[in-house]
Order: sequence, then C-alpha cells, then structure tokens
Amino acid sequence: MTTEALSPSQVWQDLLEGNARFIAGEPQHPRQDVERRAQLAREQTPHAALFGCSDSRLAAEIIFDNGIGDLFVVRNAGQVISDSVVGSLEYAVSVLNVPLIVVLGHDECGAVLAAIDSQGTDAKPLPPHITTLISKIIPAVRRVVGSAEGAVDTSLIDSQEVGREHLRDTIAELLESSELISEAVAAGTLAVVGANYRLLEGRAVPDVVVGSV
Repeated sequence: MTTEALSPSQVWQDLLEGNARFIAGEPQHPRQDVERRAQLAREQTPHAALFGCSDSRLAAEIIFDNGIGDLFVVRNAGQVISDSVVGSLEYAVSVLNVPLIVVLGHDECGAVLAAIDSQGTDAKPLPPHITTLISKIIPAVRRVVGSAEGAVDTSLIDSQEVGREHLRDTIAELLESSELISEAVAAGTLAVVGANYRLLEGRAVPDVVVGSV
C-alpha cells in the first residue's frame, strides 16, 4: 500500500480489509520480506498510528494483516493517556504525516478488570504504579456503576461496558491534551477511530469516529 496522499478513509478501509483477512484465517502477511526490511532501513513512512493496550493478544500488525513499517504503534496497559503517549502520537502526525490514529481497546482487559476490582468491598491494595495507571479507568467504572463513590459489588459490573466507556474517555483526553492532533482533525487531514477488539472473534469493531472515515 502506497503512503502518498492517502486519506483517513483509505487507510481505515485498508485496515478493515486486513482485519477481515485475519478473521477469516487468510492473512497475506504483506511487506514482511527482506526487500521491505532493506527499503525501510533509513526511513519510515507508516500509514497509520495505533495506540493500544499492551496485552499480548493485541499484536497490531497481525490483527490488521499489515507489514513492517506500516503502523506506528504505541502501547501501554489499558491504553491510558500519558505525556509520552501524546508526544509519540504527535510525532506520528506532525513528522510522519499519518492520516489516521486508531485507539484500540479490547474485551477481558486486565487493566480494566483491575480498575473494577479496586472499587470492590474487599479490594486489596495494588502496587503504587499500577494504582496510578488504573486511576484513569476508574471514572469509567463509576459511570457504569452509576455512583461516584463507595464500595460496590464488582460481580455486577459489565467489564465490556467499562472498556467502551474508557475507550471514549481516552479519545476525549487525547484530543483535549493535544492541540496539534485536534487541529489536524479539524483540518480534515487526520481522523481518529476508537475500536474494541473481540479476542475470540478477532474483529476490531469501531465505536468512536472523530473526523471523516
């Protein structure tokens, strides 16, 4: 896939087609050969940036049947916004000129489950850095619960609903944190798609679209 003058919609369609091949068990494994490696030794021209969870089951290039140099990937547990994440995505937009950012969440996310468990009656203290990480997911938990405070019965909380709420929060925070990214979306040169990945099916299902795809 050429990277010249690609629109956000063209890139998103390419990713959807790759994901469809992966779901069907018919991946092409494009652009993963020696020639591609040599071609990219001195520069990179990815056609999309992907910010996703660190979960070992979310290998972006495999899920979307892409190759070396196709995706600029940023990952941390629970796809939680931080200064380093925003800076990395701004680099992808302003220096690498990607027309699309995909924010990818998934079901059975360990960070989401930890955030839910932390609000339970018998919640055990977590290591400090994990506590900091999941703190940005807790607002989504509380909205799903319908209460801003107090211990809850975590067995009644739908983790997939929390994950969807957190995905929306992540995109909202990204756009609020980065004037560069929000201006590119307003100019029509960039779109942001938030999708949830279904582990069993292998499908990335779009949930939030900002911009035109």
